[in-house]
Amino acid sequence: MSELNEAYWTKRYEDGSTGWDIGYASPQLIKAAEKAGSDKKILIPGAGNAYEAEELWNKGFTNLYICDLSEAPLNAFLERVPDFPKTQLVHGDFFQLDQQFDVVLEQTFFCALPPTMREQYVSKMSEILVDKGVLTGLLFDFPLTEQGPPFGGSQEEYRERFSTHFEITHLAISEHSIAPRSGKEFYFELVKK
Repeated sequence: MSELNEAYWTKRYEDGSTGWDIGYASPQLIKAAEKAGSDKKILIPGAGNAYEAEELWNKGFTNLYICDLSEAPLNAFLERVPDFPKTQLVHGDFFQLDQQFDVVLEQTFFCALPPTMREQYVSKMSEILVDKGVLTGLLFDFPLTEQGPPFGGSQEEYRERFSTHFEITHLAISEHSIAPRSGKEFYFELVKK
């Protein structure tokens, strides 16, 4: 899956092949961020067009960071939100981040990574979260396949995988999914051990 690199994702944005992009902020992610609080240092990895960041920024969440491997969606975000601090915009590899955060909002980042990288994802999330930091958001509920992205996953896999580094405080079908994903994704909340 080495082809899932910056050039791959940039081409997807340039071609408009962005089926994961719903064109507005995910209601579930906004609720998760509001629950955490606007005073928290929040990261959105694999942020894409970052509609959640735009809405949260407009609601006064100023300690917000977005990261994406491709510069194309980050530039689109800056066109919409020109006053967003460029120091809080990370164009680069999530796995190279060397900051810590109170909260990480997950939407379609985990499922876009090759499944062989899932253990690395869990370890990196644990590394970048402060003690008792929260990883929260949405994970797909469909069988894991080798065809992707997106790659699927199950509640059983998520429980086994994340419990190594996190206390699972919530993992259930989301009540605030967008219509096309209703019943097909989990809302989860994990607290770093």
